Amino acid sequence: MSAHYVAMHMSDGIINAPISMVFVAIAVAALGICAWRARDELDERTVPLAGLVAAFVFAVQMVNFPILPGVSGHLLGGALAAILVGPYTGALCVSIVLIVQALLFADGGVTALGTNITNMSVIGVAAGYGTAVLLYRVLRRRRADLAVPVVGVIAFVSAVVGTVCAAMGFVAQYALGGAATTSLGTVAAYMFGTHVLIGIGEGVITALTVMAVVRARPDLVYLLRTHPARQAVPV
Repeated sequence: MSAHYVAMHMSDGIINAPISMVFVAIAVAALGICAWRARDELDERTVPLAGLVAAFVFAVQMVNFPILPGVSGHLLGGALAAILVGPYTGALCVSIVLIVQALLFADGGVTALGTNITNMSVIGVAAGYGTAVLLYRVLRRRRADLAVPVVGVIAFVSAVVGTVCAAMGFVAQYALGGAATTSLGTVAAYMFGTHVLIGIGEGVITALTVMAVVRARPDLVYLLRTHPARQAVPV
Protein backbone atom coordinates (compact mmCIF):
# COMPACT_ATOMS: atom_id res chain seq x y z
CA MET A 1 0.00 0.00 0.00
CA SER A 2 1.36 3.42 -0.87
CA ALA A 3 1.94 6.31 1.49
CA HIS A 4 -0.96 8.22 -0.05
CA TYR A 5 -3.20 5.26 0.63
CA VAL A 6 -2.24 5.25 4.26
CA ALA A 7 -2.30 9.02 4.66
CA MET A 8 -5.86 8.88 3.31
CA HIS A 9 -5.39 11.12 0.31
CA MET A 10 -7.03 8.50 -1.87
CA SER A 11 -6.18 8.45 -5.54
CA ASP A 12 -8.68 7.80 -8.31
CA GLY A 13 -9.87 4.23 -8.74
CA ILE A 14 -9.56 2.91 -5.19
CA ILE A 15 -13.33 3.26 -4.70
CA ASN A 16 -15.62 2.51 -7.66
CA ALA A 17 -17.39 5.31 -9.52
CA PRO A 18 -20.96 4.84 -8.17
CA ILE A 19 -19.85 4.91 -4.52
CA SER A 20 -17.48 7.81 -5.23
CA MET A 21 -20.39 9.82 -6.63
CA VAL A 22 -22.52 9.03 -3.58
CA PHE A 23 -19.82 10.51 -1.36
CA VAL A 24 -19.47 13.53 -3.63
CA ALA A 25 -23.13 14.24 -2.88
CA ILE A 26 -22.58 13.64 0.85
CA ALA A 27 -19.57 15.95 0.87
CA VAL A 28 -21.39 18.72 -0.99
CA ALA A 29 -24.36 18.52 1.39
CA ALA A 30 -22.10 18.49 4.44
CA LEU A 31 -20.09 21.49 3.23
CA GLY A 32 -23.29 23.39 2.53
CA ILE A 33 -24.40 22.84 6.12
CA CYS A 34 -20.95 23.83 7.39
CA ALA A 35 -20.93 27.04 5.34
CA TRP A 36 -24.32 27.95 6.79
CA ARG A 37 -23.42 27.13 10.41
CA ALA A 38 -19.92 28.65 10.24
CA ARG A 39 -21.50 32.11 10.29
CA ASP A 40 -22.25 31.57 13.99
CA GLU A 41 -18.64 30.61 14.74
CA LEU A 42 -16.86 33.45 12.97
CA ASP A 43 -16.54 37.11 13.88
CA GLU A 44 -14.07 39.86 13.07
CA ARG A 45 -11.55 38.44 15.55
CA THR A 46 -11.68 34.82 14.45
CA VAL A 47 -11.79 35.17 10.65
CA PRO A 48 -8.02 35.84 10.47
CA LEU A 49 -7.39 32.85 12.74
CA ALA A 50 -9.43 30.63 10.39
CA GLY A 51 -7.22 31.72 7.51
CA LEU A 52 -4.10 30.96 9.51
CA VAL A 53 -5.46 27.56 10.48
CA ALA A 54 -6.15 26.66 6.84
CA ALA A 55 -2.66 27.79 5.85
CA PHE A 56 -1.09 25.85 8.70
CA VAL A 57 -2.99 22.66 7.87
CA PHE A 58 -1.99 23.03 4.22
CA ALA A 59 1.68 23.44 5.15
CA VAL A 60 1.88 20.51 7.55
CA GLN A 61 -0.06 18.19 5.24
CA MET A 62 2.72 18.69 2.71
CA VAL A 63 5.25 17.31 5.20
CA ASN A 64 5.28 13.53 5.62
CA PHE A 65 6.81 11.74 8.58
CA PRO A 66 7.85 8.05 8.60
CA ILE A 67 5.61 5.56 10.40
CA LEU A 68 6.76 2.15 9.16
CA PRO A 69 9.18 1.09 6.41
CA GLY A 70 7.63 2.38 3.19
CA VAL A 71 4.79 4.09 5.03
CA SER A 72 4.50 7.78 5.90
CA GLY A 73 1.80 9.93 7.39
CA HIS A 74 0.94 13.58 7.77
CA LEU A 75 -1.27 15.80 9.88
CA LEU A 76 -4.93 15.62 8.91
CA GLY A 77 -5.77 18.74 10.90
CA GLY A 78 -9.43 18.06 11.71
CA ALA A 79 -9.23 18.14 15.50
CA LEU A 80 -6.78 21.04 15.46
CA ALA A 81 -8.99 23.18 13.24
CA ALA A 82 -12.17 22.37 15.17
CA ILE A 83 -10.67 23.15 18.57
CA LEU A 84 -9.29 26.48 17.38
CA VAL A 85 -12.04 27.82 15.10
CA GLY A 86 -15.06 25.53 15.61
CA PRO A 87 -16.24 22.31 13.97
CA TYR A 88 -18.08 23.86 11.01
CA THR A 89 -15.38 26.37 10.17
CA GLY A 90 -12.75 23.71 10.79
CA ALA A 91 -14.41 21.36 8.32
CA LEU A 92 -14.41 24.13 5.72
CA CYS A 93 -10.72 24.86 6.34
CA VAL A 94 -9.71 21.23 5.86
CA SER A 95 -11.94 20.91 2.79
CA ILE A 96 -10.35 23.94 1.14
CA VAL A 97 -6.93 22.41 1.74
CA LEU A 98 -8.00 19.10 0.21
CA ILE A 99 -9.51 20.77 -2.85
CA VAL A 100 -6.40 22.87 -3.48
CA GLN A 101 -4.12 19.88 -3.02
CA ALA A 102 -6.16 17.74 -5.43
CA LEU A 103 -6.52 20.38 -8.15
CA LEU A 104 -3.10 22.04 -8.00
CA PHE A 105 -0.74 19.44 -6.54
CA ALA A 106 -2.37 16.15 -7.64
CA ASP A 107 -2.37 15.04 -4.00
CA GLY A 108 -5.48 12.87 -3.95
CA GLY A 109 -7.65 12.09 -6.96
CA VAL A 110 -10.25 14.53 -8.24
CA THR A 111 -12.91 11.81 -8.38
CA ALA A 112 -11.89 10.85 -4.82
CA LEU A 113 -12.52 14.34 -3.45
CA GLY A 114 -15.92 13.33 -2.11
CA THR A 115 -14.52 10.42 -0.15
CA ASN A 116 -11.47 12.35 1.05
CA ILE A 117 -13.56 15.32 2.20
CA THR A 118 -16.06 13.02 3.92
CA ASN A 119 -13.30 11.20 5.78
CA MET A 120 -10.99 14.03 6.77
CA SER A 121 -13.26 17.09 6.84
CA VAL A 122 -16.48 15.56 8.13
CA ILE A 123 -15.72 12.37 10.05
CA GLY A 124 -12.30 13.47 11.30
CA VAL A 125 -13.54 16.87 12.45
CA ALA A 126 -16.74 15.53 14.03
CA ALA A 127 -14.97 12.73 15.91
CA GLY A 128 -12.08 14.92 17.01
CA TYR A 129 -14.21 17.82 18.19
CA GLY A 130 -16.78 15.55 19.83
CA THR A 131 -13.98 13.91 21.81
CA ALA A 132 -12.56 17.31 22.79
CA VAL A 133 -15.93 18.56 24.07
CA LEU A 134 -16.57 15.35 26.01
CA LEU A 135 -13.14 15.39 27.69
CA TYR A 136 -13.37 19.10 28.39
CA ARG A 137 -16.72 18.72 30.15
CA VAL A 138 -15.61 15.69 32.15
CA LEU A 139 -12.36 17.29 33.32
CA ARG A 140 -14.04 20.62 34.04
CA ARG A 141 -16.29 18.92 36.59
CA ARG A 142 -13.18 18.26 38.67
CA ARG A 143 -11.73 21.74 38.26
CA ALA A 144 -13.35 24.91 36.96
CA ASP A 145 -10.18 26.25 35.33
CA LEU A 146 -8.10 23.82 33.30
CA ALA A 147 -4.36 24.38 33.06
CA VAL A 148 -2.81 24.64 29.61
CA PRO A 149 -1.14 21.18 29.74
CA VAL A 150 -4.55 19.63 30.46
CA VAL A 151 -5.96 21.34 27.37
CA GLY A 152 -2.97 19.91 25.51
CA VAL A 153 -3.88 16.40 26.65
CA ILE A 154 -7.45 16.97 25.45
CA ALA A 155 -6.12 18.09 22.07
CA PHE A 156 -3.80 15.08 21.83
CA VAL A 157 -6.50 12.50 22.53
CA SER A 158 -8.94 14.27 20.23
CA ALA A 159 -6.45 14.22 17.35
CA VAL A 160 -5.77 10.51 17.79
CA VAL A 161 -9.48 9.67 17.87
CA GLY A 162 -10.24 11.91 14.88
CA THR A 163 -7.45 10.36 12.81
CA VAL A 164 -8.49 6.78 13.54
CA CYS A 165 -12.17 7.51 12.89
CA ALA A 166 -11.32 9.15 9.57
CA ALA A 167 -9.37 6.03 8.61
CA MET A 168 -12.32 3.85 9.53
CA GLY A 169 -14.44 6.02 7.24
CA PHE A 170 -12.23 4.88 4.40
CA VAL A 171 -12.66 1.27 5.50
CA ALA A 172 -16.45 1.68 5.33
CA GLN A 173 -16.16 3.17 1.84
CA TYR A 174 -13.90 0.33 0.77
CA ALA A 175 -16.45 -2.15 2.06
CA LEU A 176 -19.15 -0.46 -0.01
CA GLY A 177 -17.23 -0.12 -3.24
CA GLY A 178 -13.57 -1.03 -3.05
CA ALA A 179 -12.11 -1.47 -6.53
CA ALA A 180 -8.91 -3.19 -5.37
CA THR A 181 -8.44 -6.90 -4.70
CA THR A 182 -7.13 -6.57 -1.14
CA SER A 183 -9.47 -8.16 1.39
CA LEU A 184 -11.54 -5.94 3.65
CA GLY A 185 -10.05 -7.51 6.79
CA THR A 186 -6.53 -6.77 5.63
CA VAL A 187 -7.41 -3.20 4.72
CA ALA A 188 -9.17 -2.61 8.06
CA ALA A 189 -6.32 -4.01 10.15
CA TYR A 190 -3.70 -2.11 8.18
CA MET A 191 -5.57 1.20 8.24
CA PHE A 192 -6.31 0.94 11.97
CA GLY A 193 -2.78 0.01 12.98
CA THR A 194 -0.99 2.59 10.89
CA HIS A 195 -3.42 5.38 11.73
CA VAL A 196 -3.00 4.82 15.45
CA LEU A 197 0.68 5.60 14.86
CA ILE A 198 -0.14 8.51 12.55
CA GLY A 199 -2.62 9.75 15.15
CA ILE A 200 0.07 9.83 17.82
CA GLY A 201 2.22 12.04 15.61
CA GLU A 202 -0.76 14.22 14.82
CA GLY A 203 -1.68 14.35 18.48
CA VAL A 204 1.72 15.71 19.47
CA ILE A 205 1.59 18.43 16.79
CA THR A 206 -2.00 19.31 17.64
CA ALA A 207 -1.32 19.50 21.38
CA LEU A 208 1.74 21.73 20.95
CA THR A 209 -0.09 24.05 18.57
CA VAL A 210 -3.22 24.35 20.70
CA MET A 211 -1.19 24.98 23.87
CA ALA A 212 0.77 27.73 22.11
CA VAL A 213 -2.43 29.49 21.05
CA VAL A 214 -4.02 29.04 24.49
CA ARG A 215 -1.00 30.62 26.17
CA ALA A 216 -1.00 33.58 23.78
CA ARG A 217 -4.72 34.19 23.12
CA PRO A 218 -7.09 31.85 25.00
CA ASP A 219 -9.99 34.12 24.02
CA LEU A 220 -9.58 33.02 20.38
CA VAL A 221 -9.74 29.27 21.02
CA TYR A 222 -13.24 28.11 20.07
CA LEU A 223 -13.35 25.23 22.55
CA LEU A 224 -12.68 27.69 25.37
CA ARG A 225 -14.69 30.61 23.96
CA THR A 226 -17.85 28.51 24.04
CA HIS A 227 -17.38 28.16 27.81
CA PRO A 228 -16.29 31.72 28.68
CA ALA A 229 -16.73 31.36 32.42
CA ARG A 230 -14.31 28.45 32.57
CA GLN A 231 -11.35 29.26 30.36
CA ALA A 232 -7.93 27.69 30.70
CA VAL A 233 -5.38 29.55 32.84
CA PRO A 234 -2.03 30.12 31.09
CA VAL A 235 0.97 28.76 32.95
